[in-house]
Amino acid sequence: MSVPTLQTAPVLSTPDTHIFEDPTPPIDLTSIPRLSDEQVALTYEIERTVREIKDGRWQRIALQFPDQMLVDAPRVFDQLSRGLKDAYKLKKRTSPIDDASEQNAEDVASQLNRTTLSENGDSLEEEGERLFILADTSYGACCVDEVAAEHVDADVVVHYGRSCLSPPSRLPVVYVFTERPLDMEPLLSTFQETYPDKDQKMILVADIPYGHHIPKLHQHLRDCGYANIYPTSIVHNPSSLLPNRTVPAEVGDSQDALREYHLFHISDPPPSLLLTLSSRVASIQIYPTDTAKPTATLASTTLALRRRYALLTSLSTTSVYGILINTLSVKNYMHILSHVQKQIAAAGKKYYTFVVGKVNAAKVANFSEVGGWVVIGCWESSLIESKDFWRPIITPFELQIALQGDEERVWTGEWTGDFQTVLEGKNASGSTTNGTVDADGGEEGAEADADADGSGDYDSEEESAPPEFDLRTGRYVSHSRPMRPKTSSNAVTGGSKAKASSTALTKRANGDVAQIGGVASPGAEFLREKRTWQGLGSDFKEDEEGSNGNAAKMEEGRTGIARGYIVAGEGNKH
Repeated sequence: MSVPTLQTAPVLSTPDTHIFEDPTPPIDLTSIPRLSDEQVALTYEIERTVREIKDGRWQRIALQFPDQMLVDAPRVFDQLSRGLKDAYKLKKRTSPIDDASEQNAEDVASQLNRTTLSENGDSLEEEGERLFILADTSYGACCVDEVAAEHVDADVVVHYGRSCLSPPSRLPVVYVFTERPLDMEPLLSTFQETYPDKDQKMILVADIPYGHHIPKLHQHLRDCGYANIYPTSIVHNPSSLLPNRTVPAEVGDSQDALREYHLFHISDPPPSLLLTLSSRVASIQIYPTDTAKPTATLASTTLALRRRYALLTSLSTTSVYGILINTLSVKNYMHILSHVQKQIAAAGKKYYTFVVGKVNAAKVANFSEVGGWVVIGCWESSLIESKDFWRPIITPFELQIALQGDEERVWTGEWTGDFQTVLEGKNASGSTTNGTVDADGGEEGAEADADADGSGDYDSEEESAPPEFDLRTGRYVSHSRPMRPKTSSNAVTGGSKAKASSTALTKRANGDVAQIGGVASPGAEFLREKRTWQGLGSDFKEDEEGSNGNAAKMEEGRTGIARGYIVAGEGNKH
C-alpha cells in the first residue's frame, strides 16, 4: 500500500503579511453557554473538591482547565475560595484551637504553622489555602500538567474535564470530570434499534463526562429484557483490556473471552481507543452526543490500521529515528525512553532525543535528517495522524514491529497506545537486545558495542547480510544500519584498538565518514553534506589569499529591551 509523502520539507517561513497574526485558532466564547452559580457548583463539584482538599491538608492547590472551560475558571476559583473559608470557620467553631488538651500535638502544630500574627499582634489570622489557575500551554488537555503545577510549588492538582487517566509521576490529583447531561429517551430507542437480539453479550461504555449515566441506562435496559449487559465503571488503568474501564468477571485477562462481546460507546471515542478496541471486541457501535437526532453507527478501523501498518513498513529501512518526549508527567516515561533507545541501538540504528511541547509539523520538519519519529506520551496523544508531517510518527508499540525483520514482522491487527503494556511485555520476555548496549541518552544517541570477541568483524557481516529494499520505492538501501561498529585499518594501532572517544579536534579529509567518539554519526554527516545553513558563522569561509583561516571579527551588537535597543558605540536608541 503506497503512502503519499512529501518530497521536500515544508516551507517554515512566515509571510511578511502574517508576521503579527496569532496562529492559535481562537475560541468562540460566545458559543459556550454561560452556567448559573448553581450549575457551576454542580458541574465542577465544588463541595467534593473542598472536602478532598481539607482531607488531604493541601495548602497550595493548582487548578487545571481545558481551553473551552477557562471561561468558568474565575467563578470556580471564587466558589472554591468561599468553600474553603466556610469549611475553616465551621471547623474553628466545632474544635477551637485553645482546647489543646483534646487535640494531639501534631494537629496543634499543623494549625500553628498555618497561622500568622497580624501587624498589631493582638489576634491570629488564618493563612488558609492558596489556589492557582494554570495557564501554561500543556502537552495535552487530557494529561495532568505537573510541570506547570511545580512552578507554583503546588501540593495537589485539580484536573477538570475529560482525562486519559494516565498515572502521574509526582503529585496527587483530584479529578473532576465535569459531568454532562444526556437525554435518556432517544438513547434507549437507539439502543433497541441497534440490538434487537436481547440475548447478545454487550458492554456499555461512555466517555468520561457521560460515565455517570451508565448505571441508569443499564437499569432501563434490564427492565426492557436485556439480560447479558455489562455496565462498565471508571478505573485508573490505561493498560486494562478496556482502557480505564472495568471488564466482566468472566473475562478476566482473556482477550478471547472479550471478543464475544459487542460494545456500545456513548460519545465519540478518541482514535487511539478505537484502534485499541478494534481487535478486542466483536463490534463497536458509537452513539454521538453532539447532534440533534443521534443515530448509532458501526465503527470501522480497517483503513486506519492499514495506514498504520503502511507507515511501519516504510520505516523498516530508516537509519535515523527521532524520539519525541511528549510528556514529563506520565509515570514511567523515563523507563520507556530508555527501552526505546536500547531497541533502536540494538538494531544498529541512530536516534536523537527531543523534548517538545505540542507536536506540530513545523517543529519536527526542522530536523530533516530524521527519517521517522517515535512519540513518548500518554496513550491518547501518542497517536498522531496528519498529512502535514514530513516524516511518519509512530508509537513505542509500533516501533517494536518496525524494527523486526521482514521474516518476523506479522501484522495481527492488534494495536495499543499505552507504553506501560510495552514495558510489561519487555519484563515478561526478558531482554530484547543482543549483547551489551550503551544507552547513554545523550544527543548523539546510543552506541552498540563491538563483538564479544573484540574482532568487530563488520565487513564479513555486511557481505553475508541480505540486501534491504525500501518497500515504498523499491530502491536498495545501503545505509539502513549506520551504527554497526566498523573496524578499519586506521582505527587499530599495534594490535590494540584506539580510544573510543576523544575531545581533540582533527581535520577531516573530504570523503571521510563523519564520526563522533569513534562512531559514524549520520547527523554530523547530514550537517556536512546536505544542510545549507550550519549555524552562526558558517557563512564566513576561509580567505583563499592567506588569512590563516581567521574567523570573522566579533562585534558588540544591540543591547536593552525591545522598546529601545542601544547600538554599541553609538548610544542611539532604536
